[in-house]
Amino acid sequence: MGVPHPIPYQGSKRSLACAILPYIPEDCVTLIEPFAGSSAISLAALYHKKVRTIVLNDINRPLMRLWRDIVDRPQYIADAYTTLWNAQLGREREYYDEVRDQFNLTGRTDCLLYLLARCVKAAVRYNARGEFNQSPDNRRRGAKPATMRGHILGASSLMRGQVCLTDTCYRNAIEQAGIQDVIYMDPPYQGVCGTRDPRYINEVGFSDFASFLHELNDKKLSYIVSYDGVNGVKSYGMPLPASLALRHIALEAGPSAQATLLGRQVETIESLYVSPCLVERLGARLFDQASAGISSQIEMIL
Repeated sequence: MGVPHPIPYQGSKRSLACAILPYIPEDCVTLIEPFAGSSAISLAALYHKKVRTIVLNDINRPLMRLWRDIVDRPQYIADAYTTLWNAQLGREREYYDEVRDQFNLTGRTDCLLYLLARCVKAAVRYNARGEFNQSPDNRRRGAKPATMRGHILGASSLMRGQVCLTDTCYRNAIEQAGIQDVIYMDPPYQGVCGTRDPRYINEVGFSDFASFLHELNDKKLSYIVSYDGVNGVKSYGMPLPASLALRHIALEAGPSAQATLLGRQVETIESLYVSPCLVERLGARLFDQASAGISSQIEMIL
């Protein structure tokens, strides 16, 4: 199967994991993800034995309860997903709405997993009351139970005994970080903050986040940030401040899913930022290689 991936999530870095993992040094003790989401980088890091332990945090508490079930009760959550998946057959559209109502009422983790597997573009959306309100993708039924079970069991096997799960704000999640740890952050991008129909439970303001990164620099902590990028000739958000002295790397993320739906072929380039302390730990050669190719292209567009 390769790296397991039980939670589908729009913006997941699953396809970019192999490009991001080289920036985790061999002496890393713990990898910390304050914005866990699908936890794609942590799963890949464990699978490839880049780290010994991980800390997963997300302020979305139902999501972290789902991760807890995946880690500690994999057979239960796989069985519960199977029950929901089979019950939808023949009435997929109305059944999705019923499960969504049930999740908003109870917060059941199996309902959330089903919704994530079936909602449009695996994109989480919440209304002003904090209720899940994304519509279903009526072209598909979600991952088949056998496939989902394999991903759940695989993730549980990798994570059990290796992970600490929390559901606090991103600042609190890194309070125990040490100089040998690495913090990987994939916060909500600027284009989705401040909307009426947010895809995240709470926003992360640009200036607040930049200030937080300055604090991490002052503490000599190592971190990596995935933050915005370029879609064709359109730039999403401002680059992080030059005063942070981050090394900026451009990663080719493949065709834009949204553009493809509209019948256009548009390549996406995502920005990766590496902290000064981590650059020093890794050495110059890795960054000299990364600077070749498309880095100048993204800087011209930005």
